[in-house]
Amino acid sequence: MLVDCALYSDGKRESVGMAEAIRKARSVPGSFAWLGLHEPTYDEFDDLALYFAPHPLAIEDAVNAHQRPKLEVYDECMFVVLKTLDYGGAQAELVTGEIMLFTGEHFMVTVQHGSNPVLEPVRRRIEGNRDLLRYGPSAVLYGICDAVVDDYEKIADDIEQELEKLEAQVFASEGGADAARIYSLKRQVVEFRHAVGPLGHPMRVLTGARLTGIHPDMEPYFRDVADHLARVAEKVEAFDSLLTDIFTANLAQISIQQNEESRQQNDDMRRISAWVALVAVDTVITGIYGMNFDNMPELHLRYAYFICLAVMLGLDLTLYRAFRRSGWL
Repeated sequence: MLVDCALYSDGKRESVGMAEAIRKARSVPGSFAWLGLHEPTYDEFDDLALYFAPHPLAIEDAVNAHQRPKLEVYDECMFVVLKTLDYGGAQAELVTGEIMLFTGEHFMVTVQHGSNPVLEPVRRRIEGNRDLLRYGPSAVLYGICDAVVDDYEKIADDIEQELEKLEAQVFASEGGADAARIYSLKRQVVEFRHAVGPLGHPMRVLTGARLTGIHPDMEPYFRDVADHLARVAEKVEAFDSLLTDIFTANLAQISIQQNEESRQQNDDMRRISAWVALVAVDTVITGIYGMNFDNMPELHLRYAYFICLAVMLGLDLTLYRAFRRSGWL
């Protein structure tokens, strides 16, 4: 449950136990404790309640997860929820996770759901920047928000490349794109929007609300994150609209192809019917005069055979010209 625990004092890290980290954070000016948890239970949160008193509603959100991005201010601390995203793999699927942050004057508690490795690089990056680390928990909050939004930008670039491929497939001469892939990508863009859209309000609050526990000098940093987030949000909205257009164009391409195939099949059937009609005329005549009757008209005429051939040829030429005019041949 407890992934990492450290005390930060004057921009330096001290690896101590949880109780010692909380005690020193409260007693040493300019110090704070950073506790990292992974998918804790209610019982495990009871241990933390001995050192700081998070609101029961915030604890419920942190344990159960499946929350939308938000920022809530309680008397004891500030509670922030972020969505983490991973995009890739064999199927290029979007995998979501969550990070909940309890931040106070002397502590930062991060609760992660999912396997996104975003927190470890953030901790290393902040520990390597002593000037930033002196801002306390608000610097950690900035670092995590910045890393999460940076991941959003990378994913937006990957999805943009995937959309370019889909556009090329839709308008390719050999055929359209896979409709199932278009729908899957559209569903992932919707999930992307659920992570990006609601985060806009918390970032606006962090940049201008002068919240307790947020160092005033950190506001420009949060504004930078908010600008990056706004660009990602614009891209995501454009992705959703573009995917709708791609899906519509793909359906139109499929409909055109089906109409072409149907027209070709109809042309083939007309040609076959026309040749069958030509053969049928001769077959009828030869069938009639092939019957074994003695008393048949023209049967004993000297030129009856040639007359019959001439009639069949005349009928064939007449039908052939009629079918040519109608486009059947």
